[in-house]
Amino acid sequence: MATVRAALAQAAGKMHAAGVAEADREADWLLAHVLACSAGALRLRGADVLGPDQESAFERLVQRRAAREPIQYILGTAEFLGLTLQVNPAVLIPRLDTETLVSEAAARLKGPVRVADIGTGSGAIAIGLASLLPEARVVAIDISPDALAVARTNAAATGCADRIAFRQGDLVAPLAGEAFDAILSNPPYIGTHEWAGLMPEVREHEPQLALTPGADALSFYRRLAVGAPPFLKPGGFLAVEVGETQAGAVQELFRQAGLATAVCRDTAGIERVVMGSRPAP
Repeated sequence: MATVRAALAQAAGKMHAAGVAEADREADWLLAHVLACSAGALRLRGADVLGPDQESAFERLVQRRAAREPIQYILGTAEFLGLTLQVNPAVLIPRLDTETLVSEAAARLKGPVRVADIGTGSGAIAIGLASLLPEARVVAIDISPDALAVARTNAAATGCADRIAFRQGDLVAPLAGEAFDAILSNPPYIGTHEWAGLMPEVREHEPQLALTPGADALSFYRRLAVGAPPFLKPGGFLAVEVGETQAGAVQELFRQAGLATAVCRDTAGIERVVMGSRPAP
């Protein structure tokens, strides 16, 4: 039987050899999960001996991570805007890039606004907005019933369920007859020609439906540019996350749709969010 210190060293070595960039830190997270303690507490328990069941459970998790399964799927949670959301392979793992989309949109909204989230996945955008805007009402749409089940669970766990309506459908179809102050989306934007170059965590484990629209990486933006503006109130805006080379092309699509555009950069300085505003009367 191994001590905590020895088990961590062995696990980190195995994951590092498999190409996991932050193997030491992730070994801590995995063992903390098994022992139901904080990662920091492990440093005080280095000499503790793991029981057979604990050692076996830890080894199984390490094997999964060494196979490049995302640690968020292994642990079952991901952090987003300070919230802990449940995730599984039915939904895209929330990322820091998408926090920029939510934060920039929330900064432009106030009061009892109505917002739509197209392709909600785990519910990160809808729940993030609801947490930042207590008076907002959000409609969250996804074509996947499995994704909507995860989003509903997350909304309930974060206390936002009473302000978010979940609807199954394709893009803006479930919004018929309604008008919104803002429509947000993190659509699939990775072209199939880019697929082979993705990290194995993404390529082999995250839902392909949420990542790539096919050969035309801009196809969802084309559809949103045409389909979303009729559902915007005058002065309302459409805001989307984009790939790091796509901002200019998406801006042009929005301009062609009659929207006034702006671009926001993420924390790395990359043009990450494109906004298109419907002219006010």
